[in-house]
Amino acid sequence: MEPWGWIVIFLAVIAGIAGTITAWNIALAKGKYIVEEQFRALGKEADRLLIDAQRLAEARQKELIAETKKEINALRQAFDKEVKERKQELQDLEKKLDQRDARLDNRSINLDKREDSLAKKEQKLEEQRETLEKRSNRVEELILEQETKLFEIASLTMDEARTIVFERVENEIQMDVALFLKEQEEKAKSEAKRKAQTILANAIQQYANETVQEKTVSVIALPNDDMKGRIIGREGRNIRAIEAVTGVDLIIDDTPDSVVISCFDPIRREIAKRTLEILVSDGRIQPPRIEEVYAKCVKELENEIREEGEKAVFETGIGKVHPELVKLIGRLQFRTSYGQNALTHAKEVAFLAGKMAAEIGENEILARRAGMLHDIGKAIDHETEGSHVEIGLEIAKRFREPLEVVDSIASHHDDQDPKTLIAVLVAAADTLSAARPGARSESLDNYIRRLQQLEELSNEFKGVDKTYAVQAGREIRVLVKPEEITDLEAMKLARDIKKKIESTMNYPGTIKVTVIREVRVQEVAR
Repeated sequence: MEPWGWIVIFLAVIAGIAGTITAWNIALAKGKYIVEEQFRALGKEADRLLIDAQRLAEARQKELIAETKKEINALRQAFDKEVKERKQELQDLEKKLDQRDARLDNRSINLDKREDSLAKKEQKLEEQRETLEKRSNRVEELILEQETKLFEIASLTMDEARTIVFERVENEIQMDVALFLKEQEEKAKSEAKRKAQTILANAIQQYANETVQEKTVSVIALPNDDMKGRIIGREGRNIRAIEAVTGVDLIIDDTPDSVVISCFDPIRREIAKRTLEILVSDGRIQPPRIEEVYAKCVKELENEIREEGEKAVFETGIGKVHPELVKLIGRLQFRTSYGQNALTHAKEVAFLAGKMAAEIGENEILARRAGMLHDIGKAIDHETEGSHVEIGLEIAKRFREPLEVVDSIASHHDDQDPKTLIAVLVAAADTLSAARPGARSESLDNYIRRLQQLEELSNEFKGVDKTYAVQAGREIRVLVKPEEITDLEAMKLARDIKKKIESTMNYPGTIKVTVIREVRVQEVAR
């Protein structure tokens, strides 16, 4: 081959190698560019992901902060509520402690007064003992003087003289002892009366209750007079159905827009009242509807009776009571006596008896229990034969009540003598509750008739000038003629009028008889 051929081949090889190197460099540059582009893209994606992550983190942080704030507010509200309840409990406890402190202060004052009174009595007894010792010494001196005189005057033996002296001294001592005993008895009566008045005053002061008048008939207001015709129904069908289902009498007279319900059973009367009110407001008055509403009202009233009984037991704090006895207590809510609600009266007697028992150191809870159950027979006296005292005794014995409760029921109307001190307290509390002004009501005719009878009865006695019934008939003031009646006769006249009132009249509480004798002497100076 020619030399220039090898040169061409060499140059071609050189050119191929150079092309290959150039292509390789181009490929490397292109790959580097692509890698850099990918890195830049990945960097941007990483930045975007980082920003999104930061946003998500911030959003999650805000949610967590909001949730935390919400939980903190809930916890704070719960804490504030708990603090408020604790504060209220502490305030109630503080009030109870204040009341207990006040009672303790009253007892302390009473004890101090009692100690002062006992100290004065001891001082008086000491003075009286010294007086008796002086008298005894004087008596001995007198005996010696009498013996000496007797020996000087009469020719008596020692035994005869001693007998005469002892008889004389014995008579003198008996007189002194009788006077001393009478004086002490009068002081004891005065002290007992003052103490009893103090106990009653403290009990009345510590318990005050509102006076509520109850009625024995129920009046239903009607929207119009046309409703009377709907209540009567066609040919009297509806009114007969109401009276047959409820057991009451409906009085429909000329009184506009009203119907009167009359029944001796207060529970039936209340159920009938509620039934008729629902029927009137609903407007659908027909026998099936009457029976449906009546059954509903019976169930509601039974629940209300139980709730009233539980409430009364809780308020008076008389301890555990049998469920059936609780229902009987609740029935007293619908029983009245001279217009006074029986349940209100029973609670009032319970509180008064408890206060008086606490004053004299008796069992306060047992006294409240006896006062609460003293009229329990009135809950069913319209359904059972016998007086409410007899029925109450049977109920108390059936539920095994304590002896004090049974005795209080049996003796609170003087049917028998009380055997326990708590029974005496319950009788006194019963009189206080029933006789206080406004507690019980009477019809106007009975009230006027009693006042007239009281004045006429007093006018029948000789020497009476005028009579005036005052204090709503609880006191009669008698003015006598001073020229016919002396002071001693005035005392006898008051006693005679009292006996005449007790034997001829029926009245709640007590009647005070005051006889007034006045002498006026006038002269005119000219």
